[in-house]
Amino acid sequence: MYQSPFLNEISDFMMARRYSKRTISTYISWIHSFIVFCDKQHPSSLGMSDVERYLTHLAVNRSVSASTQALALNSLMFLYNKFLEQPLGDVSAFKRSKRQAKLPVVLTQNQVKILFDHIPFQYQLLFGLLYGSGLRRMEVVRLRTGDIDVDLKQVRVWNGKGFKHRFTTMAVELLPMIEVQIKRVESFLVKDQENKLYAGVWMPDALERKYQHANKSLAWQYLFPSTRLSVDPETGLVRRHHTDESIINKVIKKAGRDAGIRKVISSHTLRHSFATHLLQSGADIRTVQQQLGHSDVKTTEIYTHILKQGADGVKSPLSYLFDSRT
Repeated sequence: MYQSPFLNEISDFMMARRYSKRTISTYISWIHSFIVFCDKQHPSSLGMSDVERYLTHLAVNRSVSASTQALALNSLMFLYNKFLEQPLGDVSAFKRSKRQAKLPVVLTQNQVKILFDHIPFQYQLLFGLLYGSGLRRMEVVRLRTGDIDVDLKQVRVWNGKGFKHRFTTMAVELLPMIEVQIKRVESFLVKDQENKLYAGVWMPDALERKYQHANKSLAWQYLFPSTRLSVDPETGLVRRHHTDESIINKVIKKAGRDAGIRKVISSHTLRHSFATHLLQSGADIRTVQQQLGHSDVKTTEIYTHILKQGADGVKSPLSYLFDSRT
C-alpha cells in the first residue's frame, strides 16, 4: 500500500478494472511525480496547463525519451479522464522529447523455422504463440488457460498495450502442444490444492470477490506457470505466478546465436515478423492492425514500408548495371 490515501484509492480503482500490478505501479509513480512537481497540490485543483508544464519539464530538465514522456502522459490522462472524471481535452502544448525512429528487425520465414528448431522444447509453445499470434512478451506470459479458444482457433488478449482487449489468430499446428500444456497446468493445480497454504492464482480484487472460487479453477490458471509456488510480497499469500518474462529474450537470443542468425533479435522481432509475413501472404492492413492491437493504422504501415523498400519492392540502380552486362 502507498502512504497517500489518494494514491491508494487510484490503486484500488485500477485493480478493480483488472489493470496489471506493473501498470498500476508505473501509473502511480508518474502521478506521484506530477503531484510533487506541482508542490503537492491535489490533482483535482490542477488542469491541462499544469500537465503540459510537467511534460515540458520532463523533456527539458530530465531529458526523458519520447516513450517515457508518452507513458507519463498516458498516466495523467488516465488520472483525469477515468479516475477524477475531469477530462483534460487536447493536451498538446508541451515540448516533446525527440522521437528516434525505430526500424523493426524482421526475420524471413526460413529464419523463423531455423530459429524454432533451436528453441528448447519447453519453450516451443511460448515461441509459437509469440510468432504465430503476434503476441507481445508480457501478453504471452499473462495468458490464462481460458484465454485459449480451441474451438474458434483464437487467443483472447486482455488488457494488452493501451489496456485494450483483442482476439488474435492461433496456428492450428499448436493445438497438440496446447493440450499437453493445459494438462501440465492441471497437474500443478491438483498438487497446489493439496497445499493448505495455497491461496489460488492472483486475480483482480473485484473479480476475486465476485467469483470466490475461480482463483482455483483451471480456466484462471496461467498457461505458462512458474515451476514453484511463491509468496506474494503484497499480500503474503502463497500463489503460483506466471513464468518470468525476462527468460524469454535470453532463450531467443541464445537460439539465434546457435542458429547462426546474425540479426539482433528479441521477442518483439517475432511480432514484427508475424505482421510482415501476414502482409506478404495477402492479408490487408486493417486485419493486421486488428491482430496486433494497434490503435492507429499508421503504426501498422511500417510493415508495408519494409516490404516496399527492399529489393523485392525497389530495384537498386546497381542492379541495372549488372543487367546491362548480360
